[in-house]
Amino acid sequence: MNQKQILILGIGNVLWADEGFGVRCVELLNQHYAFDENVRIMDGGTQGIYLVQHVQEADVLVVFDAIDYGLAPGTLKTIYNDEVPKFMGAKQMSLHQTGFQEVLAMAEFTGNYPADLLLVGCQPVELEDFGGSLRDEVKAQVQPAIDIALEYLQQFGVNVQRSNGRTQALAPGQLNLSDYEQGRPDEEAACRTGDSRVIGAPAASGSSK
Repeated sequence: MNQKQILILGIGNVLWADEGFGVRCVELLNQHYAFDENVRIMDGGTQGIYLVQHVQEADVLVVFDAIDYGLAPGTLKTIYNDEVPKFMGAKQMSLHQTGFQEVLAMAEFTGNYPADLLLVGCQPVELEDFGGSLRDEVKAQVQPAIDIALEYLQQFGVNVQRSNGRTQALAPGQLNLSDYEQGRPDEEAACRTGDSRVIGAPAASGSSK
């Protein structure tokens, strides 16, 4: 059978609050849905250029990500095909890697580029919270984002079934949403703005400048 190869990709950094939206989408998708072998679910995290080979292999690419559309926090917006790179060029996937716009450009340059693309993006509430989790408005959009992707994939004859959750995790267990949230120290135990021992402390006498 000449089945289309489909890649469902979540990108972002779970350590920075709503920046983890895309990863949480594929995490939930992997836990509760089962697909045929031509569909691959991948936690792209902040892998940057290392995602090129996976994009090259896909006929259909679905991407979940936190995107600053300038809309109300928690708003979902879908972007298709040639419009997708325009919305993914403002942000790097890490300080040392490229952005996903460049990943797409590299795949296109080699001539191996998905024929069909869907970006399901969510307007973040908060990104500047290291160790924080999704804000409620964004967390509430994870399942609706998945529903949008599943409806989109119907046109490609994708066979999807609800699973019992007994699947191989996409990432280490401690990064699972529930474990991650429960394991976070409170603000008193882990200062969010810096080392509480030195913040606001006067400079030591005789210190060099």
